[in-house]
Amino acid sequence: MKFPKNLKYTREHEWVLIEGNQATVGITDYAQHELGEVVFVELPKVGDSVTKDEPFGVVESVKAASDVYAPVSGEVTEVNDDLVSSPELINDDPYGDAWLIRVEMSDTSEIEHLMSAQDYKDYVEEEGEAEEAEVDDEVEEDEDEE
Repeated sequence: MKFPKNLKYTREHEWVLIEGNQATVGITDYAQHELGEVVFVELPKVGDSVTKDEPFGVVESVKAASDVYAPVSGEVTEVNDDLVSSPELINDDPYGDAWLIRVEMSDTSEIEHLMSAQDYKDYVEEEGEAEEAEVDDEVEEDEDEE
């Protein structure tokens, strides 16, 4: 899995590229891998406002539908319309052609709460271990019931 160092990350598995007061937002390689084959994307319109930590869109796969959360607040200045007709781009190039929206940030201090690539990598690894531990606990409970 890739964790580009020039990006910032959220606990909800979005990535952010900061350029001045502009933020480009997408979902991470980890998120697309967990979702599986993406078949539908719903995004806001240019001019819509997004609020940090609030859903702004939906990504649906053959496995599940998942809300996409805004890592920063501001006004949507551009939407990746290519994803409407080709949602599979998210699986092919999550950090490149599959960006979701561009936002003019209303509060640039919000980026201070985003994770670095290393912090996000550590978070994903911990999350994976936690999920495995839950599965192991369930198995032990089943054995105790017998």
